[in-house]
Amino acid sequence: MKEEEKIRLKKLLRELERVRGRHTELVSVYIPAGYNLAEILNQLNQERGTAANIKSKATRKNVIAALEKIIQYLKKFRQTPPNGLAIFCGNVSREEGKSDIRLWVYEPPVPLNKKIYWCDQTFVLEPLKEMLEEKEVYGLIVLDAREAMIGILKGKKVEALKRMESTVPSKSVKGGMSQRRYDRIREDALNEFLRKVAENASSLFLEMENLKGIIIGGPGPVKEKFYREQYLHYQLQKKVLGVKDVGYTGEFGLQELVERSQDLLKEAAIGREREILWKFFSELKNEGKVVYGYDDVKKALDAGAVDVLLISEAFDWRRVKLRCECGFETTKEIPKRLVKQQHCPNCGKRMRVEDETPLVDEIVEKAQQMGSKVEYISVETSEGRQFKELGGLGAFLRFKLS
Repeated sequence: MKEEEKIRLKKLLRELERVRGRHTELVSVYIPAGYNLAEILNQLNQERGTAANIKSKATRKNVIAALEKIIQYLKKFRQTPPNGLAIFCGNVSREEGKSDIRLWVYEPPVPLNKKIYWCDQTFVLEPLKEMLEEKEVYGLIVLDAREAMIGILKGKKVEALKRMESTVPSKSVKGGMSQRRYDRIREDALNEFLRKVAENASSLFLEMENLKGIIIGGPGPVKEKFYREQYLHYQLQKKVLGVKDVGYTGEFGLQELVERSQDLLKEAAIGREREILWKFFSELKNEGKVVYGYDDVKKALDAGAVDVLLISEAFDWRRVKLRCECGFETTKEIPKRLVKQQHCPNCGKRMRVEDETPLVDEIVEKAQQMGSKVEYISVETSEGRQFKELGGLGAFLRFKLS
C-alpha cells in the first residue's frame, strides 16, 4: 500500500472510530474481491425485511434507512470492484429522535478477503486496520543481570512484549562464602537467566514472518555475553544487526535502543523519518532553504520552488465556504478545528458551513505536478509531533524565495 493511501485510510479510520450509535444502528458491510454483487444485494434486501421486526421504532427506522442507502449505492455497480468494497452507514445525529444517515465507502488498494454484514453501536474496522499493519518488524532486546525486556519496532512504533526479572545475586560475597564458589553460583544463575531470555525471544520472534532484524542493548557487559555466546536460536542469531550501549532496561531501554540504533535502522521507516526531520529542523534553525506553514508552503509550490514536500498525516486543513444569515459569504482555508468557530465580520454571528473540502490531496497533487518529491510524516515520534506543532506542512526548497 502506498504511503498516500495509508494516510487516507488512517484518516477514514479516525473519522469512523469517532462515530457512536445511540443503539445498534450502525451498519458495516465488507464485500470481498471477486464476490457476486447480486448475492450481496439479495442479502441486504433480506436484512431490510428482518429489520422491520426491530422493537424500537427509532432504531428500526435508522437501520432500514441505512440499508436502503447502501442498496441504492451498490446498484450503481455492475460488479464488485477489483479489490472489493467496504461500506459504512448509519445515523450520526447526536440528538435523540433525529436522523442524519451518513454513508462512507472505501475501495481498498489491496484485495479484501472478508465478507461481513454487521449492525452495532460502532463500525467494524478491524479488516481495514489489518491493511495498515507494517510489514517490516525489528526485534528489540534490552537486558542486564537484573532484568530483560523484549519488544519490537513495528514501522515507527515501539511495543513492549515481555519483561523478565532475574534471580542473579549481586556481585558482593555474602555469608562467609568463598569468592570462587560465589562467582560460580552467580555465573550459573546468569546463564540460566540468559537462557530464559533467549527462549522467550525465540518463542516471540520465530513466529514473525516479517522480522527484518534484531538489535540487542543494555547498560553493562551482559548484552555482549548474550550475543557473543549465542544464546539465541541460530535462525535469530543470524538476524542480529548489532549490540548497543543504553542506560536503561525496561520500556525506556527499548526507546533508547531505537534512538541509539539509527545507523542500523537506516532503511526502517522511523530512522528515515527522523533523518529527514533532523535535517529539516537544522535547516530551519540556520535559516536554510526550508519553509513551513500552509501559506509559505503554498507560495513555494506556486513558484515551483519545492524540492521535497513534507506533510504530516495529521494535516487537516480545509477549504470551507461559509455563509451568514445576514447574507455575508466567504471562502477560507483553515485548520479543521477552526471550521465551526468562524464568525461573521459584519454582524458577529457564527457562520454556517456550506461546503468543506480537505486540502491534503490538492497540495500533494500540486507538488507532484511540479516534480516535487512527497514525504509523509507520522505523529508517532517526538520529531513527528514537533513537526505537527509547526502546522504539519513544510518543504525543502530548490532555491530561496525573496
